[in-house]
Amino acid sequence: MAGEESTRQIIVDSLDGIMRIQINRPEKKNALTFAMYQAMADALIQADQNPGIRVVFLTGTENCFCAGNDLVDFKNISQGKEHLRNPFVPAISQAKKPIVAAVSGMAIGIGTTMLLHCDLVFAGTEAVFNLPFVNLGLCPELGSSFLLPLLAGYQRAAEIFLLGRPFNAQKAFEIGMINRVCSEKELIPMAWEAACHLAAQPSASVCVTKALMKRGREAILKAIMEEESNEFERCLTSPQAKEAFQAFLEHRKPSFSEPNR
Repeated sequence: MAGEESTRQIIVDSLDGIMRIQINRPEKKNALTFAMYQAMADALIQADQNPGIRVVFLTGTENCFCAGNDLVDFKNISQGKEHLRNPFVPAISQAKKPIVAAVSGMAIGIGTTMLLHCDLVFAGTEAVFNLPFVNLGLCPELGSSFLLPLLAGYQRAAEIFLLGRPFNAQKAFEIGMINRVCSEKELIPMAWEAACHLAAQPSASVCVTKALMKRGREAILKAIMEEESNEFERCLTSPQAKEAFQAFLEHRKPSFSEPNR
């Protein structure tokens, strides 16, 4: 049953060498459960293994890309280490095929950090990005503590992470996180055209070029993601995170009074 549900919530199909992965849980603002992460990871691995797939096209639903982790799922999940490790993290960070993302509406938490691993990112004018990890008593994940300062500079990354405030598509464009800002009407056609253009390019050359551009940071990124995962697990069971999750579920402002450690 869980597998059937994740299939409905993560739609995977292919056309002309392009695998489309759509996050499809609009009633929960496309918040991701562990089963959904697994489904996306499986699709990315399949894309890399299938020579007929040349490009991955990642999108959400109309007016919503991804609201990040499902906090109820996080609250209820087993605390065993093997269950907390997200299979989507290595799958997207090590993906060999190019990934084109189309972002409409909110992109929160991992809904933003996953974009740092995409190759081309298009966002609608109404897109809103937010990395509220600190707000939730957590820490950055998916290599974002390394990739965002590398992209935006330390001060702008610190503002985004430490204050945890949302920012718009224009700011995301200015810091180099996305390639193009376009109208909501033009978003999918423009992103899809880019995916089609990539699919028509020599696939081996595209994949080699992507690998070469990322080669110098592979080892450090892997080490940082491991450290982030360890810290994220620790934070997830902290009093601060428990208070933040409970406050979210009770629709109130959290109160943080516990010490850091």
